[in-house]
Amino acid sequence: MIDGFGRKIDYLRISVTDRCNFRCHYCMPENQSFLPHGELLDYTEIALLAERFISHGIRKIRLTGGEPLVRRDMQILLAALGKHVHSGRLDELTLTTNGSLLSKFSPILSDAGVRRINVSLDSLDPQKFADITRGGKLDQVMEGIAAAKKHNIHIKINMVAMKGVNEDDLLPIAHMCADAGHDLAIIETMPLGSEVGGRENTYMPADVFIEPLRQISALTPIPHRTAGPSRYWLADALGLKIGMITPLSENFCDDCNRLRLTTDGKIYMCLGSEMNVDFKTALREQGVEAVDRLLQKALRLKPERHEFEKQMANPNSRLSRTMNATGG
Repeated sequence: MIDGFGRKIDYLRISVTDRCNFRCHYCMPENQSFLPHGELLDYTEIALLAERFISHGIRKIRLTGGEPLVRRDMQILLAALGKHVHSGRLDELTLTTNGSLLSKFSPILSDAGVRRINVSLDSLDPQKFADITRGGKLDQVMEGIAAAKKHNIHIKINMVAMKGVNEDDLLPIAHMCADAGHDLAIIETMPLGSEVGGRENTYMPADVFIEPLRQISALTPIPHRTAGPSRYWLADALGLKIGMITPLSENFCDDCNRLRLTTDGKIYMCLGSEMNVDFKTALREQGVEAVDRLLQKALRLKPERHEFEKQMANPNSRLSRTMNATGG
């Protein structure tokens, strides 16, 4: 699949739920409302849409949320998508998670062919972690990470850069990752969710956030890439692979290869745009043939780039949907 700007689209992110057992400040308001269950795609519909996307050239799928592992009977969907990995039709099935349920799900993920996951972790201080997540338990997450490693699932830690919040946590997390053999990704905050406030005060360019790491190690650019937008460096002194996702300080839209399927069946062509195509309605009212037609419409609507910079500067222009509603 090629979009209107000549970019090859081979990566689909599927949000399987907007619900989460954490309430991270940068992701959703404290009193978040959630979609009724009847508005969500069921597992059969998700699997069918995934199959059609794979037929049109999608080679990598990432499951997101919310927290994907809180959805009931998640192992059913993992098994269905895992068949495409085992058959070779899908190069990669991955997951972004807060890690709290990995102790239970690690063997299930491994059986489905999941070989690497991203785990959100913004502090190794139990109290600060609880404050950021509004009640999350750090020990649960660390136990989950250890369980995933035992099942040979490679882990990348996602750390959101927040000025005045977790700057002092970078080096402890970097050392933990280096010692355990995990990768580390630093992510700038994004202005999604008009009710999620405070981003003007906590936004910090990733290049500034990692300055403490530069004080102890040279950072060498490396050509390593995954399906996502991270640009990678090697922290030589630690032997740590570190990626940076910089939607505001350094735009990376020129080689965007992604589409996003929301839990209510809409395809968003860009995380920073409201333009979408309603696949759920088409599937339920017209059948699978309509899905194939809408795929081409979605590609034509994909914008050249996001406008996060303008949205950060002007809160009134921000998108109303929160990160948990779209998937990261």
